Amino acid sequence: MNPTVDIIYQYFPNLTEVQKTQFAQLAELYPFWNNQINVISRKDVESLYLHHVLHSLGIAKYVMTFAPGTRILDVGTGGGFPGIPLAILFPDVKFHLVDSIGKKIKVVREVASALGLENVEADHIRAEQLDDKYDFVVSRAVTRLADFAPWIRNKFLKQDKNGIPNGILYLKGGDLKEEIKESRLKAELHPLSDYFKEDFFETKYVVYVPM
Repeated sequence: MNPTVDIIYQYFPNLTEVQKTQFAQLAELYPFWNNQINVISRKDVESLYLHHVLHSLGIAKYVMTFAPGTRILDVGTGGGFPGIPLAILFPDVKFHLVDSIGKKIKVVREVASALGLENVEADHIRAEQLDDKYDFVVSRAVTRLADFAPWIRNKFLKQDKNGIPNGILYLKGGDLKEEIKESRLKAELHPLSDYFKEDFFETKYVVYVPM
C-alpha cells in the first residue's frame, strides 16, 4: 500500500491548513498532468508522496529552516522536485525551478499556479545560461557531482544569511564515496534514514557542499 499525504503530515506536524491543503492537492495534480506529459514514471506516480514529495523534503529535515527572502535554484527540476514541495513548506523563500525540457516546465508552472504558489518561478533554460545568483542550489540526482558543479559554480551569492553557508543541497542515493572523491568537492553526507524510517531512504542522502 502506497503512503498518502498523511505521511507528510506525520513528519511535518506543524503545517498550516493552507500547506496541508496544498500538499493534499498534489495527489490530483500530478496524476492529471502526468497522463498528458510524462514527468514521473507511470508506476512511480502511485508512490508520489514517498518517492517524490517526502524525498524532496529531506532537504528541509537537514536544513530545518531558511531565512525569509532566501533565493534557491532547483536545477533539472523535472516535474518540480524538490522545488515544489520545498516551496510549499517555505512560503517566504524564493524558488527558481529550471529544466532543459520545456514540457516539464509547463507542468511545473501549471502545478505551481493551481497551488497558488507565488514564490515559484519556472523557466525552460539550462543552469549554465543563467545570470542570476542564489543562496542555495538544490537538485535531485540529475548527474554526477563532478559534472554538476561546473554548471552552477558561479551562481552563488557571496553573503550568507542562513544557519549554514551558501552551497549545494543535492539529493542522491547509493555509495557516493567515489563520486565525491572524483568531484574534488568538500561534501558532507547526511543520511535521510536519520530523519525518515521508511526502507526507501536507507541508502539516500542529502549531499551538502558549501560553496
